[in-house]
Amino acid sequence: MRALIVCLALSTFAASAFADGATCAAKAADKKLAGAAKNSFVKKCAEDAQKACEATAAEKKLAGAAKNSFVKKCATDAAGA
Repeated sequence: MRALIVCLALSTFAASAFADGATCAAKAADKKLAGAAKNSFVKKCAEDAQKACEATAAEKKLAGAAKNSFVKKCATDAAGA
């Protein structure tokens, strides 16, 4: 039971990082990044979004095509592509 609560709390924090609606591109614009710095920031942000989405899919106990579809849409929305 304790492990379930910890897992739920961690996945909630991971997902909440991207729940504010700001995409990676918008965050880069807010920081006034350009060129290589912007590309690096957006790439790292997209990777973090992918990890957060995979954690959320695991929390929801998704598997197979449902998991792949969920993670792809979630990561795309977070990255702003």
